[in-house]
Amino acid sequence: MKIISWNVNGIRAAYKKDLPGFISKQKPDIFCLQETKAHPDQVEPELRTFGQYESAWSSATKKGYSGTATFWNSKASPKIVSKGIDIPKYDSEGRFVISDHEKFKLFNIYFPNGGSGDERHNFKQEFLKDLLSHLEVLLKKGERLIITGDYNIAHAEMDVHDPKRLSKESGFLPEERAWLDSFFALGFVDCFRHFHKGEKDRYSWWSYREMARVNNRGWRIDYFSVSPNLVSEMKNCDILDEQEGSDHCPLILELDIK
Repeated sequence: MKIISWNVNGIRAAYKKDLPGFISKQKPDIFCLQETKAHPDQVEPELRTFGQYESAWSSATKKGYSGTATFWNSKASPKIVSKGIDIPKYDSEGRFVISDHEKFKLFNIYFPNGGSGDERHNFKQEFLKDLLSHLEVLLKKGERLIITGDYNIAHAEMDVHDPKRLSKESGFLPEERAWLDSFFALGFVDCFRHFHKGEKDRYSWWSYREMARVNNRGWRIDYFSVSPNLVSEMKNCDILDEQEGSDHCPLILELDIK
């Protein structure tokens, strides 16, 4: 099974940069988009199906903001789909599509960005705390979980191009990195690092400013993570950092589901 995740920074903008062509070439069984910035009725019909997929969209109440969408082919049809964790202040921002594919639950999440001031920083900290509590309950039940999306946090120094300078920037603050420590301490495995342990200069987001992507001044803030009971079924995980079309690039996870 092949799953792709991508913060497209506006699905309508990505459509103009040949998002359908990318999906047609990759042929994922499931793909998860973040920061769609649209409701389904606002997009081209092709973007609702990509020719062969069904989908679930979680769109923000505020038009043109945030949003997630998960697409699947007939091989990967979920039995249940939900659009949040029953906390209205997060769910109204379209931050979750949670799909139960029987052999695993897939969380497609667009984590908040805390960089615009104290209010959003505090909102992000509350989100992280509440999400961790939610996931901990599921792990204790023995659920098989895949958590993907734009986490808006870089974990280790090798995950940013200039760790010393960026240590006071939202997305690489000590308390955010500590949250990822707690997340992985629950047993979640960073899929990319599982296959690329010491690999440096591999990023998933670059600022549009100062030719950051050309010079590879990036951050690794997009992830696939799996619960411990799925680790043995991973075949590969990588960052498709040559793919353009957004300020983020896609990630791919391949599984051999038992």
